[in-house]
Amino acid sequence: MTEALFYHLDGQPLERVLPVLLQKSVERGWRVVVEAGTPERLAALDSHLWTFDDAAFLPHGTAADGHSALQPVYLAAGPEAPNGATVRFLVDRAPLPEDTERYERLVLIFDGTDETARIEARTAWKTLKDRGADVTYWQQDGDARWVRKA
Repeated sequence: MTEALFYHLDGQPLERVLPVLLQKSVERGWRVVVEAGTPERLAALDSHLWTFDDAAFLPHGTAADGHSALQPVYLAAGPEAPNGATVRFLVDRAPLPEDTERYERLVLIFDGTDETARIEARTAWKTLKDRGADVTYWQQDGDARWVRKA
């Protein structure tokens, strides 16, 4: 059964949240795909993941980098998953993949200040529930800790 986690961004931007979640995924030995809503956003995230922390290294790549199958974190602008990922992050309103059941975990990160993104997240929640996924909803508290709300 696919586990689907919805992360509601409210107090922190994606650029702060995504690297932390990706680092935890890599530490657990998971292979990950991050799908962004647009190629431009993907390029910005790629650049950010190289520079987000001087003391950290987050191995990742895109199709342009080559060796896609070897990347622990692969950044995609579409449905591809050439690295055999079992975890898929969807950011910046990237659509749900048709084959959600192929992933052990889907992580949908949406901007809580964007009404369209909230509506799309609700629709994705219902779709995943209807497909039998185990869905949870997470929001940060005042101390920037993720708290399960549903």
